[in-house]
Amino acid sequence: MTTIRETYNDRLAALQDDLLSMGRLVDQAIDLAICSLSNRDKALAKQVIDNDAQINQALRDIEEKCLVLIATQQPLASDLRIILSVSSIATEMERMGDYAKGIAQITLNIADQPLLKPLIDIPRMAAKGRQLLHDQLAAFIHRDADTARRLSAEDDEIDALYDQVYRELLIFMMQDPRTVDRATHLLWVAHNLERIGDRTTNIGERTAFLVTGQVEELNP
Repeated sequence: MTTIRETYNDRLAALQDDLLSMGRLVDQAIDLAICSLSNRDKALAKQVIDNDAQINQALRDIEEKCLVLIATQQPLASDLRIILSVSSIATEMERMGDYAKGIAQITLNIADQPLLKPLIDIPRMAAKGRQLLHDQLAAFIHRDADTARRLSAEDDEIDALYDQVYRELLIFMMQDPRTVDRATHLLWVAHNLERIGDRTTNIGERTAFLVTGQVEELNP
């Protein structure tokens, strides 16, 4: 016979599965957004924008399930930390989806223009952000605070790439004012990817909180 506690544990596990499913949607959004930019693919960019509704709905579903668990199960402190952390991480990922949608919107704005420069560091930023998202979610599921802390320090790689993109585009704008519009759009793309990296660090902070019960600022 299934006990009340076993049923409750199953619902907690299902909640975390929902979080991983949402993470896959966000990962795909980032990937497709960068592909749309690289190929100036308007149809793909529109797909990213349309699919953002799925990410928003995933957040709403997770928040609703969290509220139901809190209201009906009266969770202990340790379980409450799991529920609150899941809700917080889902919110972080919804914002990542917004950044991917923003990149897709930029693609629509500049798709009819040639790229100012070959995209080298921007795809690297996206790849690193996607990897950190995947690894931070895994650290959360495995309650691995040490890995979460280590991964948070790796966000510095995205920051360094952002600085490189910023310097290169600034030189373009200084040398030829006619490039300002295209350079500014690429700067916004890089900015969105830099913010995605920051959000993965926030996920790591929730993992540390879950494991230790203490709020830590990772990679300040």
